[in-house]
Amino acid sequence: MKQIISKISKSVVPSEIIEKSKKGVGKIAFSLVEKEIEKYPEVVGLEFGGSFAKDTWLTNDSDIDIFIKFKKNITEEKFEKISQKIGFSALKKHSPYIRYSQHPYVEAKIKNTKVNIVPCYDVKVGEWKSAADRSPFHTKFMKKSLTSKMKNDVRVLKLFLKSNGIYGAEIAKQGFSGYISEVLILEFGSFENLIKSFSKIKENQTIGKTSKTFDTSIVVIDPVDSNRNLAAAISDENIGKFILISRALKNKPNLEFFKNKKSRLSNKFWNNLLVVKFDYKTRSPDIIWGQIKRATSTLSTQLELEGFTVLRSKSHTDQVKEAYLLFFLESTKISDIYQKKGPEFFREDSTESFVSKNLKNAELVWIGDERKIISLEKRKHVDAVKFMKEFLQKNLHVGIPKGLQRDFKKGFKVSVGNKKLSKSIKEEASELISVDGTFLHFN
Repeated sequence: MKQIISKISKSVVPSEIIEKSKKGVGKIAFSLVEKEIEKYPEVVGLEFGGSFAKDTWLTNDSDIDIFIKFKKNITEEKFEKISQKIGFSALKKHSPYIRYSQHPYVEAKIKNTKVNIVPCYDVKVGEWKSAADRSPFHTKFMKKSLTSKMKNDVRVLKLFLKSNGIYGAEIAKQGFSGYISEVLILEFGSFENLIKSFSKIKENQTIGKTSKTFDTSIVVIDPVDSNRNLAAAISDENIGKFILISRALKNKPNLEFFKNKKSRLSNKFWNNLLVVKFDYKTRSPDIIWGQIKRATSTLSTQLELEGFTVLRSKSHTDQVKEAYLLFFLESTKISDIYQKKGPEFFREDSTESFVSKNLKNAELVWIGDERKIISLEKRKHVDAVKFMKEFLQKNLHVGIPKGLQRDFKKGFKVSVGNKKLSKSIKEEASELISVDGTFLHFN
């Protein structure tokens, strides 16, 4: 494995030309923002953050984060308003726009590099007022803690995660963030140690020190805030993928682990795919992703309650106006009858109640092998398309986020298969009916 890591390590370090260019962009952006903050006594400082400040950035994937530090007694309204004014004024020649996290922030592109102007409060450790308040502490901590070799290993880890589709903290991805990559390398000392350790990691294992208990697949403690579990933001699917590819890399080290691996599509399952499409009023990507993920979860539950078996589901949006909720079903059409199991016949009150409630409408009633009363019921819905249309027309208030209810009321389409899907949406939908590239490393 050492030879593989050595080769990758050399490839992930930005060249002197690229590094000089990136630092030039950082200098331009910092200077522009520095001039603007002079107008506002509410602002007490300015500093670089993120992978750029910590020198753990990848050549083709590095934003420049600049944090505006506000006095801690400033109201949230002023905090947001002033930071946006500063961002838009400073970057006015670079077509700035708003992005959203807990608080809105300004983003723009300078020479093909994204520059983020992020507000935070100037607070002491543990006195966090906004989600971004920890970031300056993260930067200081990692700058003093990571050795040059560790910084390189962070880059190797990021490429490993990216190549296997599990890098990125955004809600659309729910993968491993840049910061958690740094924390993992710091905790395990090297990329090789990390891979070997994750190959045999135990359920709910805690990495780092904390006095709290967390109920997630693994626990990764923020070294700057021992009450914060960084792994809570990572989906179980992505944690599982990381564990599997770590085992595979340890057993059969190969450069292929650091290249994008295509999934293997099973075309025969297209007709098991239920698609809900609707247009929405433009909003922040973080907001729409959160809403459609919650809607997908709600509709998966409703399909299951109605008797349809949901094997997998996912959401997708073009982040402009179209959203898709996708469900891979065992079958889009099911039997018009099903058995409902009641209580054991020894339970007098429960038995009488079950029989009296179900006898009138049941097709049949009998005593089953497990001493339970069984009723054979007729289903209201046997077609997933018809059920979904009816549910979205009549029951939007049941678990669908309020922000989406207005969008659904303006219209939606429900279909099966891929005939009505564009090429880009087919690619997204195909993930549900494919063998994930992660597993193909085991060939």
